[in-house]
Amino acid sequence: MGRIKRFTLNLLVWMDEGGNTLLLGDPGETISSRSAKAQAAGKRWGCVLCRFLSLFQKDHCLKALEPYAGGDAVVPDDNAEK
Repeated sequence: MGRIKRFTLNLLVWMDEGGNTLLLGDPGETISSRSAKAQAAGKRWGCVLCRFLSLFQKDHCLKALEPYAGGDAVVPDDNAEK
């Protein structure tokens, strides 16, 4: 992977994790991973967001799922690992 492409990818992940932090989530977890957990728990917002993200990449939330992230959230999700 070229340097510009790697930089762009790193920047997007940083923005994603920063957005999750602003939404009181774990700073080391992406919004997509948090959405996958919400979808698995049957939360409407997670289902809607994952369906939207699947328009760009099939099963995006499942591919982004970080099962052990989420423990440092200010407002923990119901199904976050302890």
